[in-house]
Amino acid sequence: MAQLTGKARIRVPKRAKRGEIIEIRTLVSHPMESGYGRRDRGERVPRHIIERFVCTYDGEVVFSADLHAPIAANPYLAFRTRATQSGRIEFRWEDDRGQVIFAEAEIVVQ
Repeated sequence: MAQLTGKARIRVPKRAKRGEIIEIRTLVSHPMESGYGRRDRGERVPRHIIERFVCTYDGEVVFSADLHAPIAANPYLAFRTRATQSGRIEFRWEDDRGQVIFAEAEIVVQ
């Protein structure tokens, strides 16, 4: 899969207490096209949307979503999970052309 040039913004607490419920927020920029638009000469603009989002916490999936048209441009997702241990939280968005946007954050759990 090709790395997509898109910008992901993520918000993950830097620290949390063990067992605490934390909120994770994501916003990703993507050149979304619904497939219903037309160019100057009338031909359709091909569909180009994010179809899948997956978030893992130390390798374990904590949230995933299959997205469908008409998904908003620059989709925003927010969800909660329990802080269990210090580690890496990884985010992956896949579009319908096989391109990927990837981001990651670290959390310290005390």
